[in-house]
Amino acid sequence: MYNLIRPYLFRLEPERAHELTLRALSIAGNIALTRKILELVYKAPAKPVQAFGLTFKNPVGIAAGYDKDGIAIRGLSALGFGHVEIGTVTPKPQAGNPSPCIFRLVEDEAVVNRMGFPSRGTERMQMELNPALRMSFADRILGFDPRPRGFSRMSDAMLGVNLGKNKDTPNEEAALDYVALLQNFGRYADFLTINVSSPNTAGLRDLQSRAALENLLTHLHQQRVIESNYHEKPMPILVKLSPDLSEAELDDAIEAILRCKMDGIIVTNTTLAREGVRSSLRGETGGLSGAPLKARSEAVLHQTVKLVNGAVPIVSVGGIMSPDDAKRRLDMGATLIQIYTGLIYRGPALVQEILRSL
Repeated sequence: MYNLIRPYLFRLEPERAHELTLRALSIAGNIALTRKILELVYKAPAKPVQAFGLTFKNPVGIAAGYDKDGIAIRGLSALGFGHVEIGTVTPKPQAGNPSPCIFRLVEDEAVVNRMGFPSRGTERMQMELNPALRMSFADRILGFDPRPRGFSRMSDAMLGVNLGKNKDTPNEEAALDYVALLQNFGRYADFLTINVSSPNTAGLRDLQSRAALENLLTHLHQQRVIESNYHEKPMPILVKLSPDLSEAELDDAIEAILRCKMDGIIVTNTTLAREGVRSSLRGETGGLSGAPLKARSEAVLHQTVKLVNGAVPIVSVGGIMSPDDAKRRLDMGATLIQIYTGLIYRGPALVQEILRSL
């Protein structure tokens, strides 16, 4: 079915096509009948995986960036994903970079994006995660709070929330942003991801240096202990790293992650490199994802597996475009995998195809 729809989607500007598909998944996921139809169409064999003290129904997830504001969690789960990572969310709303900021490199099966953390902010995403938080104007004026306490799961997929600092927050104060986000989303998420590796927010990647990363993660671990005790639930924290780190830089980052008692590592984010890219759009600034990222992502995964030596689970993302790509990452030592650009080029059946191949 997707092969019939894709040509029409690809005639649209990438941002418009993304908005339409995301909205469609949001609507379909929030209506019981259409959600059930999606679940039947994309049903795949269960492949349970243990990671971070959690049981995932399968190892395939949707990477952060696809559903930045958490509006389509149920719809994405209905496609068979074992986990859905939403965000990146920032404390305050911010617009991101001016359009156009997404480019399809069709001949390379790739995407360049320079979106720069567009986010509706903490409050709006909390409303998506817990509709009970939505209050009418009259309720606000009268000071009446009808909201029930507590939170129920939105789907059987594990939920990750990807956290990022606001672009106007200096790196010296970044820990304040990340700690505030942990306080606001720890109760809702099954795991949290610290994004210090997007190439589209100026200076963000500097937080991957050993000293800066240790400082940030130390604050987060301290606050995580408090929040976990208060909410009486574990709060696994993962750190997402760049594919553009040197071997020495990756070694330093991983040592900081392990020293600060983080629970997992995601490798990798998008790349600024353009090796092997043929498209005339290769000169567009921003992070590159898709097939050209495959070799670089696998190289970083190989080094990460060696350095971690089984201490924490690893999530592999970047250039996974087929069942063979997915199986190779798992064979290399990844516990979970995530897709995004593969979904754009192959369609939602890719999840089912991967799981049937394992």
